[in-house]
Amino acid sequence: MNGSLVLEAAVLGVLTGGMYALMASGLTLIFGVMRIINVGQGALVVLGAYLSLVLLRQWGLDPFLGLLITIPAMFLLGVAIELVFIRPIKTDREALSVLVTYALALGIEGVLTYLFSANYQQLSVSYDTAGVAFAGLHVIYVYVFGFLLCLAILGALFFLLYRTTFGASTRATMLNRSAAQLIGIDVERVSAVAFGIGMATAAAGGVVFGITTSFQPNSHYDLISRLLAIVVLGGLGSLRGAIVAALVMLVGADLTSVLVSPTWADFFFFAVLVVVLLVRPQGIFGARLRERA
Repeated sequence: MNGSLVLEAAVLGVLTGGMYALMASGLTLIFGVMRIINVGQGALVVLGAYLSLVLLRQWGLDPFLGLLITIPAMFLLGVAIELVFIRPIKTDREALSVLVTYALALGIEGVLTYLFSANYQQLSVSYDTAGVAFAGLHVIYVYVFGFLLCLAILGALFFLLYRTTFGASTRATMLNRSAAQLIGIDVERVSAVAFGIGMATAAAGGVVFGITTSFQPNSHYDLISRLLAIVVLGGLGSLRGAIVAALVMLVGADLTSVLVSPTWADFFFFAVLVVVLLVRPQGIFGARLRERA
């Protein structure tokens, strides 16, 4: 076995793991704050990719620069979705949220299919195949750009959660929603902003996803299965867990693809999830007991 090939697979796994960590961060944040299982997160990522595609084709705007438009737009859309579709759910939020967000995903898929057809698309930029040779490895620039983007956004998210007043309110809501209400925190406002942030991270993840992967409106099915596996492995509601799980999953899958066979990569992805949950059902960083909203 070529050692450089294994090393290159490990490096690629880390870079793509950062991308999946970014996409999964919004999913786990929404669950932590609202107890909402957003199975539409994959569709929102695909929507973000299509928005970047429109900006690229219509105005020639680089997808990374286009984030200055797509992130605020997706944030506002997320707040609107929370107000209209999520907030009315008052009982059995975890179960009903699956149905509501799945319907949302189907709606997004239908609209995208109508507007763009079911053909595969990709965010083609001048540097999408350019790379650099480093220590015997060939690293494509776009993966590095995407990883740096993920680090920047995740860093900003951690700063928001742990260094701001809003972050303190968010963490209090994640810990105990009812107690947060009793001490005067506006949990409805926190929930709306958290859902908006979750969609904003989907917009950012959609750019990297769209440049590195061909996509179509129904690409969200495979994507959400991976994102759910990541957040469950890391521990529902744990941002740190989502990051660690994404890196473990993607590095392991890429190494399996090289060392065994590409056909076993997806099997490894979910086999690790099953094994870990048998040993630690709450996930790597999940709490054993969580409040039910």
